[in-house]
Amino acid sequence: MRSRIFKLDAFTHQAFGGNPAAVMPLEAFAPDALLQAIAAENNLSETAFLVGGDGQYRLRWFTPLVEVPLCGHATLASAAVVLEKLEPGRAEVTFQTASGALHVTRAARGYVMDFPGRPTRRIEPPAALARALGVPPVEVRADAINYLAVLADEQAVRSLSPDIAAIAALDLLGVIVTARGSGKYDCVSRYFTPARGVAEDPVTGSAHCALAPYWAATLGKTQLRAYQASRRGGELRCRVRDDRVELEGECVFYLEGVVQL
Repeated sequence: MRSRIFKLDAFTHQAFGGNPAAVMPLEAFAPDALLQAIAAENNLSETAFLVGGDGQYRLRWFTPLVEVPLCGHATLASAAVVLEKLEPGRAEVTFQTASGALHVTRAARGYVMDFPGRPTRRIEPPAALARALGVPPVEVRADAINYLAVLADEQAVRSLSPDIAAIAALDLLGVIVTARGSGKYDCVSRYFTPARGVAEDPVTGSAHCALAPYWAATLGKTQLRAYQASRRGGELRCRVRDDRVELEGECVFYLEGVVQL
């Protein structure tokens, strides 16, 4: 097996920021065990595998431990690879995925992704969640995959030092923590998903499929500027349109090479 591989930093305009992803275009998908082994070897929060051409691709995402049904930053990185390297000059690309058709188009700065929204429901705060976070949330919501814990303020999100082992033991796969932003950002967040092999994800597009509808309803606006306050940090521009969420961001190419197995 011989394949090109690209490494990009997504949701950032500068190298070493945002969320790194590997993107590998293939003629056909290799066996799942090999794809998973490659993702583990890359040891990034996501490795994306592409099959297709002419603006139509099948796309799959793998963490170092598991395949996931949706990944924002690796989709953004995949779009950048298609539109800048594989089919330069093309204005848009469609990915067929486990979460349906995902369309990505060029923007004045970066790319715009059209994703399904993930509405959350308010729940009673689980005691185990508060213990894992080390602070009591103001509000707790959930969807089928993640808890969404609203904290008192932006500083509480930025300074949070949760018990990662305790988060891994929760009954949902991940925890989004968020608060209203200050300055130029409408909201800030962080995302932890150790059960998938990623203790803290630097910048998470899929988490904003839940965050954008929540903050749009809370703030009474459909366009948001969001910041994910991990150590690397990253910016997203979000727009809520009915049951869809548009996520806009930039990418920086870091590495291009060949995988030979």
